[in-house]
Amino acid sequence: MTSDTDIRQILDSTKVIALVGFSNKPDRASHKVAKFLAERGYRVIPVNPGLAGQAFMGEAIVADLADIPKDAHVDMLDVFRRSEHVQPVVEAGLKALPDLRTIWLQIGVTSADAARISAEKGLAFVEDRCPKQELERLVS
Repeated sequence: MTSDTDIRQILDSTKVIALVGFSNKPDRASHKVAKFLAERGYRVIPVNPGLAGQAFMGEAIVADLADIPKDAHVDMLDVFRRSEHVQPVVEAGLKALPDLRTIWLQIGVTSADAARISAEKGLAFVEDRCPKQELERLVS
């Protein structure tokens, strides 16, 4: 389990987040989290192939992690996908995002394979938690 100190360090050092599974529906968790993080100064790059080319809070929505420019310097990969779909997302993130430091799996999402891959690559790994909730809990 990731400690509060580790979570604080991740959230304090992160600047750019690729959010996989973004929804343009305001009532969906991925939309609420993306909006919250963007309003707190994080650059949130939404990833959703069905919404590619549209914009969210001034940021272009991309179809795939490979579509994010290398100079975006993505620190964190935030995954809103079912657990069984996590490993390929993490593998794609490792290929496409050279500055990646953290893999974050949302509430209800876990992956032993993603944890292992993250450990092998020296990345921070958080699962079954939400950065929005953690920011509210640790900062407020």
